[in-house]
Amino acid sequence: MLRLAVGMALASQAVIALRNGPPVGPTVLNALAGIVGILLLVGLWTPVAGTILAILATLSALMHPADPWTCIFLGTQGAALALVGPGAWSVDAYLFGWKRI
Repeated sequence: MLRLAVGMALASQAVIALRNGPPVGPTVLNALAGIVGILLLVGLWTPVAGTILAILATLSALMHPADPWTCIFLGTQGAALALVGPGAWSVDAYLFGWKRI
């Protein structure tokens, strides 16, 4: 559920931001966030995508200091996903097997 919620939030945020046509710098960050959101939705490379999400959210929070709380929330969730892993219903579990702790 966590992976799906964060993936949908990232993908929708990236689509909305890319439709508005911002300058080139934030466009690259929004495109990367959209790609990471799609990876999290399907559960592919979840630890890597979570780490990239935490880095992107930190950069975004530093670039937009007026309202950093959404970025902080998504970055925290990305770090949690990087530590927890993809879960049983994911492409990672299908390809590499699901490991129980």
